[in-house]
Amino acid sequence: MQPFSTTIGQPNALSITLFFAFVALTLVITYYAAKRSKTASDFYAAGRSVTGFQNGLALAGDYMSAASFLGIAGLVSLKGYDGLIYSIGFLVGWPIVLFLIAEPLRNLGKYTFADVVAYRLRQKPVRIAASVGSLTTVAFYLIAQMVGSGSLVKLMFGLPYELAVIIVGAIMIAYVLFGGMLATTWVQIIKAVLLLSGATVMVFLVLAHFGFNPGRMFSAAAARYGDGVLAPGGLVANPLDAVSLGIALMFGTAGLPHILMRFYTVPDAKAARKSVFYATGLIGYFYILTFIIGFGAMVLVGQDIITRIDKGGNMAALLLAEATGGTVFLGFIAAVAFATILAVVAGLTLAGATTFAHDLYVNVFAAGRATETQEIKVAKRATLALGVLAIGLGIAFKGQNVAFMVGLAFAIAASANFPALLMSILWQRFSTFGATLSIATGALTATTLIILSPTVWVDVLGNPAAIFAWKNPALISMPAAFLAGWLGSLLRPEEEAEKKFAMLKVRNYLSVGAE
Repeated sequence: MQPFSTTIGQPNALSITLFFAFVALTLVITYYAAKRSKTASDFYAAGRSVTGFQNGLALAGDYMSAASFLGIAGLVSLKGYDGLIYSIGFLVGWPIVLFLIAEPLRNLGKYTFADVVAYRLRQKPVRIAASVGSLTTVAFYLIAQMVGSGSLVKLMFGLPYELAVIIVGAIMIAYVLFGGMLATTWVQIIKAVLLLSGATVMVFLVLAHFGFNPGRMFSAAAARYGDGVLAPGGLVANPLDAVSLGIALMFGTAGLPHILMRFYTVPDAKAARKSVFYATGLIGYFYILTFIIGFGAMVLVGQDIITRIDKGGNMAALLLAEATGGTVFLGFIAAVAFATILAVVAGLTLAGATTFAHDLYVNVFAAGRATETQEIKVAKRATLALGVLAIGLGIAFKGQNVAFMVGLAFAIAASANFPALLMSILWQRFSTFGATLSIATGALTATTLIILSPTVWVDVLGNPAAIFAWKNPALISMPAAFLAGWLGSLLRPEEEAEKKFAMLKVRNYLSVGAE
């Protein structure tokens, strides 16, 4: 197949126009949402007025980040079958959320997952520990998204990297600062519809090249690059490392703060379960599309062109859009990709602001004596501070390998947040000391092992060999967190917490007292 001449790297008037049209539409929504965001419940949880289907779309929008769309399609285009390992890991996390987390979270908590962990434990130590885990996860996720946005805009719109990061940060601050969760929810819904529609059209155009026979596409890929692209082992050769990666992706999903806080936007636990059901279906469908997009790019674009534009393959989906639909379709997909980053950054910022205002300010610094007006003011100041910090970090990490940041975010979520959340719901003898020890052990172990791994120790710091051989630490750090929680609870039992477990079960199973 003859290679084509791509226009990526040159300003695309259509993509710029479509992006600003998306921004204009969502800012109008933010204006109307701001009129309704009067109370803390409105700001943090959209007044608990979001339906199960709407929240399912918003969850899918929050989860289908640029890493999912551009990153997985790029991995498949360069590594073949093994690129699917991320799709499977991301998707399998959702049944865990459905069966273990969604209903207890909605019934026991108010705005953050720390509400659940601290439900029957001493507030200050647990909330401080949970906030550190949450804010660390949000920070690393934010850096990756901001650096990704700068790189994408630099290629697509012809704007300087720093200006692109500032634009993303400023618009995101406006969404959260004025519209709160209601505006963020509708930004996610619109972005999810656009992304699913664009990916569906792209897959239709790809399959049309092969007579709507995926087998012919796979055969063409094998003929061009060898049978290895259809076999495992091209991306993660070490089985234990592959299992560790899978654990981080699966259980990390159930510990991501910006995902968990979405369950407070629905009116009850039934709607929370429905939203996970819809999100799982939409996300599963999306990952099937990314698999076809990846192989389509491999065949119709070619790995040499993909790597020439971006070594990591992140532009594979955009190159395929141009190859199948010309510059018009490229403009649409580029605008959708940028909107994807914008929406995810808004969700992350709101999660960070909620953690700081609700968990730290209200329940630690003010010891529960802050008024709702004071709480909202602190949340908005935290939003502004986080936005400025995100812009600064995005500029500071320009050109850096940010893969380890996404890995660290999921590893911390799986190791620090998930074990403490699960044990607080299921184990009667779980104590305050056990919770804080579990969170601290999970976060420190995951962070240390990531730094000592090939991803940071060799690729970033330039050392000849890694101290820790695996790229993914969750197989060690998550069991360590569970063990620390178990030992800590046995060493320092808490009679009062055990007595409150009966109240927790009643509220969990019957929704009695749920907010």
